[in-house]
Amino acid sequence: MKKVVTVGVFDYFHLGHLRLFENAKKLGDYLIVAVQDSSCILKTKPDANVLYSTEQRIDIIKALRVVDEVIVYQDVDKILPQIDFDVFAIGGDQLHKGFQNAVKWCEENGKEVIRLPRTANICSSQIKTRLSAIG
Repeated sequence: MKKVVTVGVFDYFHLGHLRLFENAKKLGDYLIVAVQDSSCILKTKPDANVLYSTEQRIDIIKALRVVDEVIVYQDVDKILPQIDFDVFAIGGDQLHKGFQNAVKWCEENGKEVIRLPRTANICSSQIKTRLSAIG
């Protein structure tokens, strides 16, 4: 069985997140989604305004048929060595130091890294901007 893992915050859940999961699942037989713990989000996104708690984001993602397993992580480069997987599926915009270290670890440990394209015209930042304009 080929296992795929993807990671992220997945707050303000939207179609782009769903497409990421669907495309990641196509890369294997079993999809693991790692959700970043709320307490760690500010390390990589200092201006983040988190809408849902870690537990709420886990519940949302667990409800999706395309997802086989949901886990929590703090730092992407520290969680990967603890997971049994074959493919690391990430968005093209995930470039911070933690992701650079995670990709390097994958390369050194025989894990495939696949960068998936973003879904056009949708992102959490746009949703936040629209919501703030409404409220």
